[in-house]
Amino acid sequence: MEGLTRGQKAKAVLISVTVAPLIGALCRTLDWQVDGAQFYEDIRQTGRQPVLALWHGRILPGIYYLRHRGIVVITSRNFDGEWIARVIERYGFGTARGSTSRGGVRALVQLRRDLAAGKPVAFTVDGPRGPARVAQAGAVWLAGATGNPILPFHIETARHWNLSSWDRTQIPKPFSRAAIAFGPPIEVASSSDDVVESSRQALESALQRLEQRTRDMLDRPAGAAVAGTTRAR
Repeated sequence: MEGLTRGQKAKAVLISVTVAPLIGALCRTLDWQVDGAQFYEDIRQTGRQPVLALWHGRILPGIYYLRHRGIVVITSRNFDGEWIARVIERYGFGTARGSTSRGGVRALVQLRRDLAAGKPVAFTVDGPRGPARVAQAGAVWLAGATGNPILPFHIETARHWNLSSWDRTQIPKPFSRAAIAFGPPIEVASSSDDVVESSRQALESALQRLEQRTRDMLDRPAGAAVAGTTRAR
């Protein structure tokens, strides 16, 4: 990554080779329950690609669940973005370098090309700096500009630690139950300002509903069947 020193690049490599195996070791212990997984393949069967959308605080379990699908995500053009990119690339993700504050237009142009090439993309829609649980317009604009639908989803775990970061990042505790819920795709008719804003608000509402859905899934006793859900590893 241009702009980083040799020492920073070496440190990013060291972090990535340490963190990536830890994510896998932790997430393999989780007991996953999944709702709405069919929406992902339903979109792809139409010849389009999903623009996946989740809150920033649920990145860690999302990396594991969505691994090795060729999904492209934006990572910042700084040291943190460098080691994060190296971690997620080990799980089969592609990266577009930029953020809402630096290099964002370049990253969106790359994502547009990736969608045209048949690759799904994903956004942490309140990242990289917040405010938490307020969706920014990038994912919605991209969906409207390309005709690919937004696929909102949320992940919640029954037992976890929360970091004291702006997004209250959730780290699952080993052997916890994990619930992931995908919502119906959100079609964005165009990239005009009024359509983007109304769709942005619809996305926020969808993510709020999905968070409640995952909490409802976890409220059931362990092993209890929940209508419409499946189990995954």
